[in-house]
Amino acid sequence: MEALLLAYMAPIMFGMLVLLLLLGFPVAFSLAANGILFGLIGIDLGLLSPALFQALPQRVFGVMSNESLLAVPFFTFMGLILERSGMAEDLLETVGQLFGPLRGGLAIAVVLVGAMLAATTGVVSASVISMGLISLPIMLRYGYDRRLATGVIAASGTLSQIIPPSLVLIVLADQLGRSIGDMYKGAFLPGFALTGMYVLYIVAMAMFRPKSAPAIPPEARTFVEPNGGHGIPSLLVLMALSVGISYTGVQFLLDDGAHVDELIVTSILIWGAAAFVMAVLNKVLRLGLLSKIAERVTFVMIPPLALIFLVRGTIFIGVATPTEGGARGAVGALIMAVIKRRLNLGLLRQAMETTTTLTCFVVFILIGSSVFSLTFRGVNGDLWVEHLLTGLPGGEMGFLVVVSILTFCLAFFLDFFELAFIIVPLIGPVADKMGIDLIWLGVLLAVNMQTSFMHPPFGFALFYLRSVAPKEDYQDRVTGKTVAKVTTGQIYWGSIPFIMIQLVMVVVVLLYPGIVTHYKADRPQVNIENISIDPGSFGGYGASGYGAITGEYGGAAGGGGDAGAPSGQAPAAPSDEDYNNMFK
Repeated sequence: MEALLLAYMAPIMFGMLVLLLLLGFPVAFSLAANGILFGLIGIDLGLLSPALFQALPQRVFGVMSNESLLAVPFFTFMGLILERSGMAEDLLETVGQLFGPLRGGLAIAVVLVGAMLAATTGVVSASVISMGLISLPIMLRYGYDRRLATGVIAASGTLSQIIPPSLVLIVLADQLGRSIGDMYKGAFLPGFALTGMYVLYIVAMAMFRPKSAPAIPPEARTFVEPNGGHGIPSLLVLMALSVGISYTGVQFLLDDGAHVDELIVTSILIWGAAAFVMAVLNKVLRLGLLSKIAERVTFVMIPPLALIFLVRGTIFIGVATPTEGGARGAVGALIMAVIKRRLNLGLLRQAMETTTTLTCFVVFILIGSSVFSLTFRGVNGDLWVEHLLTGLPGGEMGFLVVVSILTFCLAFFLDFFELAFIIVPLIGPVADKMGIDLIWLGVLLAVNMQTSFMHPPFGFALFYLRSVAPKEDYQDRVTGKTVAKVTTGQIYWGSIPFIMIQLVMVVVVLLYPGIVTHYKADRPQVNIENISIDPGSFGGYGASGYGAITGEYGGAAGGGGDAGAPSGQAPAAPSDEDYNNMFK
């Protein structure tokens, strides 16, 4: 038995962890208890030294002093303040009125608002609950298919996991030892590409199954002009003028080789500022040039866009670190709540309590993960995992495919925090040794981990939506008609198409890494194999000496002479220019 434990300590330790998690024990305590238990067993068997646990206090202190993790409470607090200050309601009402006249317009509005909430809050629960409370009754009122309605709300809420400032991206960057800013830049395009794929699916459903996603009736459209029009031409003109100003500003402010993220963020900032200024002038001067919908869209959507720039833009252009960006976002959210006159002591207390709870949850899991990894590495578990994964057929691609399948399967039982703290520390070092870009790996895992929120029956987004979806038939307060309840089965079935879309995005990121690795496109490419230091013929005494730089050390006498100097005279010392030439 002792020999068996010594030979297979690492796989037994990992299997015990999986068993504890499946039995429902808290993740943080399962990790820590498992690490301490097998550490004591290893010490008793002579496999580990008692000095191993002396490193524990240092590890715990390292977790607590990690400044990168300060971004977690900042972004969580920002998201909770925005969610409780009514930003989601205003966005959903406005965008819903804008796209409502189209088939599938309400569903498209939910996706777009979900992307905006993701870009400002980074919190799945806030997005799903807000959109479930506001959008789901409206979609049911006008006859949307229940599976489509619930699926689009749950999927749009999970965009908070891949669109910066995502909490999972912060954790992944920390676990992989990479910059949070680089992780944000790498996830930028995949996040919005996934948003576009959701919209395309809704458009396809509206085309081929029009009854599943009807347009809202004319009487439900609230922004109507005195002449009976809906004011869309006025909005289009305002947007066209803003785009022209944005294009001119980008050409003037940025160089031709500007990074794609910097280009997008700067363009959106100038476009939003131009539209907002024109709308303010129209309102203050009472020009009457803009329609109601144009003014509403401008005044509701521009402040969140400004907050997005405050958070993400300053990170992308290098003005602020992610932690500083999170702090600015938290302050910006408080200012927006004050402007809307919705900030009070109760709201502030709720946001702070929830932020503290989530932050403690993350830190406790991270401490447990540190205890587990200390013992796991002590019993050579990292080497066991490395040999297990590097021996897979297919090289890098085989490794990434197996990791993606493993992550997808584990997501049925574990949420993204558990996956990030358990799986990533094991596969990260192996991927690094194989030469895989860890930002690419992190974004690939982040897209894959989104499915953990959508998996029936344990997906958290499904639970959040179930908590706010009607459990009994009810009478609609607008139409007076009886609306049937939403069943748990409808929520589960509605998530399946969006899980498939997320898996398609995983394949896209896997096959086309350039949509992630563009984050380093503006950096000089250095091939370390081509780096060499040529010292010329800078030899020692008695050998060939400075060579072509100062003549040769050693003449006929065998040392001390200089071919270019009179006999018996010391050779000239190399100048600064000579040294520069030697190390070119």
